[in-house]
Amino acid sequence: MSIDITFPDGAVKQFDAKVTGLEIADSISSGLRRNAVAIDVNGESWDLSREITANASVAIITRDTEAGLDVLRHDAAHVMAEAVKELYPEAQVTIGPSIENGFYYDFAREEAFTPEDLEKIEARMKEIVKRNETIEREVWDRNDAIEYFNGLGETYKAEIISDLPEGETITVYRQGAFLDLCRGPHLPSTGILRDGFKLTKLAGAYWRGDSNNAQLQRIYGTAWSDKKQLKAYLRRMEEAEKRDHRKLGKALDLFHIQEEAPGSVFWHPKGWAVYQAVQTYMAQKQYERGYKEIKTPQIVDISLWEKSGHADKFGDDMFTLTNDEREYAVKPMNCPCHVQVFNQGLKSYRDLPLRLAEFGSCHRNEMSGSLHGIMRVRSFVQDDAHIFCTEDQIQSEVKEFIDFLHAVYADFGFDEVIYKLSTRPEQRVGSDEDWDRSEKALEQALNDNGLDWELQPGEGAFYGPKIEFSLKDCIGRVWQCGTVQVDFSMPGRLGAEYIAEDGSKQVPVMVHRAILGSIERFLGILIEQHAGALPAWLAPEQVIVATVVTDANEYAQEVASALRNAGLRTETDLRNEKIGYKVREHSLQKIPAILCIGKREAEEGTVAVRRFGSKAQTVVPLEDFIEQFRLEVDEKQIFDAGTPVQNN
Repeated sequence: MSIDITFPDGAVKQFDAKVTGLEIADSISSGLRRNAVAIDVNGESWDLSREITANASVAIITRDTEAGLDVLRHDAAHVMAEAVKELYPEAQVTIGPSIENGFYYDFAREEAFTPEDLEKIEARMKEIVKRNETIEREVWDRNDAIEYFNGLGETYKAEIISDLPEGETITVYRQGAFLDLCRGPHLPSTGILRDGFKLTKLAGAYWRGDSNNAQLQRIYGTAWSDKKQLKAYLRRMEEAEKRDHRKLGKALDLFHIQEEAPGSVFWHPKGWAVYQAVQTYMAQKQYERGYKEIKTPQIVDISLWEKSGHADKFGDDMFTLTNDEREYAVKPMNCPCHVQVFNQGLKSYRDLPLRLAEFGSCHRNEMSGSLHGIMRVRSFVQDDAHIFCTEDQIQSEVKEFIDFLHAVYADFGFDEVIYKLSTRPEQRVGSDEDWDRSEKALEQALNDNGLDWELQPGEGAFYGPKIEFSLKDCIGRVWQCGTVQVDFSMPGRLGAEYIAEDGSKQVPVMVHRAILGSIERFLGILIEQHAGALPAWLAPEQVIVATVVTDANEYAQEVASALRNAGLRTETDLRNEKIGYKVREHSLQKIPAILCIGKREAEEGTVAVRRFGSKAQTVVPLEDFIEQFRLEVDEKQIFDAGTPVQNN
């Protein structure tokens, strides 16, 4: 008796009554066998050593694919756990998954791990890889597994098994003397992991992510297909460290955050200048696209959030207060308030689409452990807008928004956008019919724009599906920023109506949209994208006028006045210091243009121009510099802030 194995390209190959993934890979080529790490059987990932005993659709998972890297990273976590148990037998292993770019494992241990311990653990991991221990999958009885791990003192593992649903298969993986509870799949042996891994940092964690539970120690690592990929990743991380917006924000005197206002930003004059430049730009662009800007209250009676559904969905994340025996919430988002503006006065189909925009200040009670510079805060402003339209207008409005978004991202120096369609979550409001229509509308908009997109089932907002727009920066990191959502539910819940062409009352469709998302977060992304050297149109100080001699002070003031009158953010440096010192200091502040003014420049009405990143100096008439620099600012030209590390 034989079995048929069907490959992704439709080819069919026959094997004896049972066959392993390794044997299938070997039957195709020895190279495929060397690079295989797991196998996909009828849509389920299996170990290569697991036997297939019936006809199946099969795909070989190789180490250079995303699925293959996930297997390698999961195995690296297990190898790390084995190394920890060999070096520190008193440590309990808890949970150790693969994550984006790496893996971690949480350990329960009274004594704190140190950076020196990481070096020892990594060295032991390399020994385990050299041993090339066979990794075997075993199916255990639930009670036997609980008894075994309790007997080892591994109470966390025993608790995990106890909480698994009745009837679920309990699988344990054995590598050498180390056994770990896991669903798999795993490599055939530890040697296949090779040398593309490194431990990176220590962190605290709570058992099962609950701050009421025991605190654990988390060890992070990264793992790649080979050492070359590992080195490329580590170079990218070094570059990311240099670009850290928190360090640059301090060095460039842009902002700070302090304990008295966790998750809120203190903007300094330079940082606020950048903030205002971004907000002014967005306000102008929205005006050109037919948006009407509004402003809504910060504190609103809790009843509005109950009607909209936000109180049920985000109650724990909302800041609330009580006054005069009424409960209020500090606004976590803007949409219910925008409906209140729409509801004022009778609306006709002729008024639609109505595009209402707000730079809405919002507050959300993010966990303190998740706060991160200005990237993850509790107090932030969204470039938020809501389009009230008819169902027939959805396609044109979403298409127009996508065009708008692309133009904005290009101006900020981002030319690679990733698109994801997130569909209905389990917890949601609205009928299935409404969700069908709104999901179809967004899918059609993506397809009509000829965009490649990825489906994210169950990741939509509670009131409607959404398209997420993510940016890829110059070192390969992905940032989710923009979003557009089609909402058939909230307008009706909050009493929004318009008079249709036939005279009937209809509920408008509400399209939620943002391009930057949080302005604070977007500024953090910009700072890191440009390594602090913001293009001239965004730079907090666009031009510095620095004197070579004190005799040129009066002319320098005239130059600065002319630049300011031309709408350029300009400061003067009239200190009695050498010009080389001034140039170095302002170069460290990444000023786009430094104008050096001496006696000759004062006499001839010229300026000596030094541009950031260049050692060259050119002397030009002041009027010519203003015209050229003003053009650069108006055209929002983007210049490379340095050679980025290539993303392999």
